[in-house]
Amino acid sequence: MNATDFPQAPTVLATLASPRRLKTEVLGGLVVALALIPEALAFSVIAGVDPRVGLFSAFTMAVSIAFLGGRPAMISAATGAVALVIAPLVKEHGGHYFIAAVILAGIIQILFGVLGVAKLLRFIPRSVMVGFVNGLSILVFLAQLPELINVPWLVYPLLALALVIVFGLPKLTTAIPAPLVAIVVLTAVTALAAIRVPTVGDKGALPDSLPGLLFPDVPLTWDTLSIIAPFALAMACVGLLESLMTAKLVDDVTDTRSSKTREAIGQGGANIITGFFGGMGGCAMIGQTMMNVKVAGARTRISTFLAGAFLLALVLLLGDLVAMIPMAALVAVMIFVCAATFDWHSIAPSTLRRMPKSETAVMVSTVALVVATHNLAIGVAVGVLVAMVLFARRVAHFVTVTRSLADDGAAATYVVDGELFFASSNDLYTQFHYAADPQKVVVDMSASHLWDASTIATLDAITDKYARHGKTVEITGLNEASEKMRARLAGGFGG
Repeated sequence: MNATDFPQAPTVLATLASPRRLKTEVLGGLVVALALIPEALAFSVIAGVDPRVGLFSAFTMAVSIAFLGGRPAMISAATGAVALVIAPLVKEHGGHYFIAAVILAGIIQILFGVLGVAKLLRFIPRSVMVGFVNGLSILVFLAQLPELINVPWLVYPLLALALVIVFGLPKLTTAIPAPLVAIVVLTAVTALAAIRVPTVGDKGALPDSLPGLLFPDVPLTWDTLSIIAPFALAMACVGLLESLMTAKLVDDVTDTRSSKTREAIGQGGANIITGFFGGMGGCAMIGQTMMNVKVAGARTRISTFLAGAFLLALVLLLGDLVAMIPMAALVAVMIFVCAATFDWHSIAPSTLRRMPKSETAVMVSTVALVVATHNLAIGVAVGVLVAMVLFARRVAHFVTVTRSLADDGAAATYVVDGELFFASSNDLYTQFHYAADPQKVVVDMSASHLWDASTIATLDAITDKYARHGKTVEITGLNEASEKMRARLAGGFGG
């Protein structure tokens, strides 16, 4: 099946011509914009930069990726993963060095995209994807807990009211996104009743002007490159990994396909643009993306662009009103996103009973590492490594060797069944009766395949050991690819 055979997302022009679809895109962008504000402010604090830097980053990333990205409806902005990577550089060398690192990270991401690194995503197993989603859902939930500790008691009934709205309203109507209703209702209640609770305004000052172009004031020397390169590479890898994983998740949710190579290049371009506007860079945000795609039902670049545009308009034109939004409303929205994002089916008892233990182990290890380190890259890397080890161990036990003797006892035939590679071929050497076999031995490989040099070396060792016993070995049934590999490598491994 070709990529063109898959269903495609609605086009921008088709959406603009449909009032119903356009309303969905507009409301989705508005809800995401409201949710981006406290997140961007919080991530600015993590990175150690002015809160306005995070807000400008969210604006420039969202607007840029709407045009450059490969996955429609996906939201990119300042993120916690990138903030954690860049924070030490800000602390040690200041803001200009971190801006230079953001620009360099964007260049690296473009190079990764051109080199086709995005295609490596197909090597990430489904169990790692599930672990990634579940781990990130837990992290997003945990990030909300500080907003519920040491706060006025009225925060809790307001949170309960917001949760009732976001979880209950969709059962009655989906005409208006429930998160938007929760935000409006709680803001109105706290304003009319003069209730004093933490608000968005308490997170930091909102900007009152547009961002301007900024070229980092750093010396263009190898010393500067040696300082920023490690941070830029880490930021590029973490940002690209989170973006591509999120894009793949959105593909699954929407049953459409997107260009991961374009997404990689687009993320790099968006980070370069953000850097030159003095932003902290970023990547795709799974929480806001799920809010846009799964909750609001958006499907095009319109919602992505409007998320950035609404964000800037809200903080510039309606800054005083936005500052009044209770944090309890946004916490409820993010809890709703966590619940919608988490793969509850993956932990259902019926699923766990049917699922191979190795698959569950991979998922659990990915979740554990993501939550323990707050680093998606580490969790996914370890998850892939565990999946590889368990897969190799499982496949290694699928190889069987069956021995039979000719009626006259003059020859022994071994039938090898299974895939032979470094893990399975090591045991192959011990499956033969070297001393007890007759003078002629036939190894039938018609039900197997040779995958690597380790297997060729094992076959050489088997024939060499039979030769020391004065016996001959005939290897038959190799398929064309295996025969070519053996012809090229046989006898090339020394003693």
